[in-house]
Amino acid sequence: MVLQRVIRAVIMGPPGSGKGTVSARITKTFGLKHLSSGDILRANIKAKTELGLLMKSCLDQGQLVPDAVISRLILNDLRRINDSSWLLDGYPRTVAQAEALDNAYTVDTVINLNVPFQTIKERLTSRWTHIPSGRVYNTDFNPPQVPGFDDLTGEPLVQRDDDKPETVSRRLKSYETQTEPVLEYYRSKGVLETFSGTETNKIWPHVEAFLHRKFSSLSQGVA
Repeated sequence: MVLQRVIRAVIMGPPGSGKGTVSARITKTFGLKHLSSGDILRANIKAKTELGLLMKSCLDQGQLVPDAVISRLILNDLRRINDSSWLLDGYPRTVAQAEALDNAYTVDTVINLNVPFQTIKERLTSRWTHIPSGRVYNTDFNPPQVPGFDDLTGEPLVQRDDDKPETVSRRLKSYETQTEPVLEYYRSKGVLETFSGTETNKIWPHVEAFLHRKFSSLSQGVA
């Protein structure tokens, strides 16, 4: 689909909800640039930019990075692609961040992936990783040929701390507490569209159909 105007979109959803897969399909189908707040954060820390050093200092001390710092960082990147359509992933995470984004840009639509926490727990806690290569297995739908060992090297697989049941539960609870007010913020503005389900491949056709309608109507508004 060729967009007739610049589109600004946000995707939200808990860790393990399939955001990465859906984001990749949105960018491929509609030509939006995908911006991940995590990627931007890591790139700035690696490049030792002023904001990157500030964030690293916060993280090293176990502190949360202030909303104002995160917002400056993300908005700096968005300004570099001012004339491009984009899909923002991982930001905003608080109402203060959402307000900062609104002050700079008009968000056209917010896609929210609503996947049951029980499904996510089963999905994430089934993941095992071969650390040297980064290969990921899932004991439910992509198991290794020999349980507990990498297919190519035969080396042991490990369960990352992020994928352990107690960590997953904590991350999901944290997401829910932090993000519900942001969803409410966008709901009140009339730009939130929620897609519920347990399988990404079944959720995606509904997301795709909605975005075709949404982007077509926005383009007609420009014509």
